[in-house]
Amino acid sequence: MNKAQLIEKIATEANVSKAQAENILDCTLNNIKKSVKKGDDVKLVGFGTFTKAKRKARMGRNPQTGKAIKIPAAWTPKFRAGAEFKAMVK
Repeated sequence: MNKAQLIEKIATEANVSKAQAENILDCTLNNIKKSVKKGDDVKLVGFGTFTKAKRKARMGRNPQTGKAIKIPAAWTPKFRAGAEFKAMVK
């Protein structure tokens, strides 16, 4: 399912226009991104938790030359599925 299909489903199930559904989805995603960027966890009970995680610096290899390169530490978004969501997928 892509974003357009998701917007169509939301519009149908919530009985709103596609424009309103797109606005709601965009606002939701933007607020999740902003919160995670600040370092806050976003917990949606039954669905999962979005967090900000630190990835350690490490050594890697350039696949073209085989030379070792240093990959710097970085922040990355992380999602952990909730128990209800995991059970539904099984």
